[in-house]
Amino acid sequence: MISFSPPRMDQKIVDAVVDTLYSGWITTGPKTKRFEKNLTQYGGHKITLCVSSASAGLELMLRWFGVKPGDEVIVPAYTYSATANVVVHCGARVVFVDAGTDFNIDSEAIKKAITPRTKVIMPVDIAGWPCDYETINAIVSEPAIKSMFCAESDEQKKLGRILVLSDAAHSIGAGYHGKKAGNLTDITVYSFHAVKNLTTAEGGAVCLNLPESFDHDQIYKELNAKSLHGQTKDALAKTQIGSWRYDIIEPGYKYNMTDIQAAMGLVELERYDNDMLVRRKAIFDRYAAAFTQYPWAQVPEYERAGRYSSYHVFLLRIRNIDETMRDEIIREIFNREVAVNVHFVPLPMMTYYREAGYHIEDYPVAFDNYSREISLPVYYDLTNEMVDTVVKAVVEAVELTLDN
Repeated sequence: MISFSPPRMDQKIVDAVVDTLYSGWITTGPKTKRFEKNLTQYGGHKITLCVSSASAGLELMLRWFGVKPGDEVIVPAYTYSATANVVVHCGARVVFVDAGTDFNIDSEAIKKAITPRTKVIMPVDIAGWPCDYETINAIVSEPAIKSMFCAESDEQKKLGRILVLSDAAHSIGAGYHGKKAGNLTDITVYSFHAVKNLTTAEGGAVCLNLPESFDHDQIYKELNAKSLHGQTKDALAKTQIGSWRYDIIEPGYKYNMTDIQAAMGLVELERYDNDMLVRRKAIFDRYAAAFTQYPWAQVPEYERAGRYSSYHVFLLRIRNIDETMRDEIIREIFNREVAVNVHFVPLPMMTYYREAGYHIEDYPVAFDNYSREISLPVYYDLTNEMVDTVVKAVVEAVELTLDN
């Protein structure tokens, strides 16, 4: 059976974790701090806070910005549940926007969804393909849109406009007009979950890239406290001579990353561009070359002038089929011992959001993308021979279903 997305685990990872276990630092410590600095250097943004998950990072930043009941946050209908769930946790209203044909949020439709209650726009780089950030960043800076913005918290007053908070759970390493993900919006959040390109088993990072009027070092200190129950010093800081005393300045959260996780991340980041992404791109290229021969195959866009993916998930769409036929094709692929997936079921179709009053009929492009989409295996240890086996299984399954 060809697996869908097993994590890359090798001796370098094992050695790094074992070294951490023997170091005496298994919670947040020197390796976490080093990982933060290396991520900042890699992405080109201003400062990084590592956290326990991308979900934690997104919620932390919504709360830092003062998002509360009565506010609205614009979210793509086509995304994983975490993007919208964190808005619900803050008591704000989720405002879904339809997808474009590239799976990402329709940037032109964003403007129509903005109201005086809009505080944040959360674009999502589906499958690692960067959103249209040039348009999105321009929208929030338009005089008419800025004049509509109702600033309430100190942070909102200082920014003076809608915050762009990028959910880059899929897209570390992706590029857009000479910049990398992490450096494309006000704030970006990565995921290092087990199935991601760069994994720390669980974990995430907040990349701060706010205007120069913000004191990023001070914000880092605030966020560090918020992520540790409002504690003014983390465990590493308290080890300094005479520095045991700390304060609790707010009822914060438990969102910190551990050194065990950071040890894995340091190894993966060091070899990310010249090894991991090289292999993933080669897999994408091999799939694309194979499937472009078939008129029924709609190959995802993953490269364009000035824009490239992190090659996270290969989102193959089958032309002229419906959801039922897609599900039958998936069953046939599994019968050939190849694991595939679907990214994602649009959130308005999920029970919670459906019962909250959202209707998938309002998001036709998102539904069309979903109903015809099959996610193919992409991971470091997937060999060319295995890629060819996946292609053969997909072709056989599609043609059998279409013939019936």
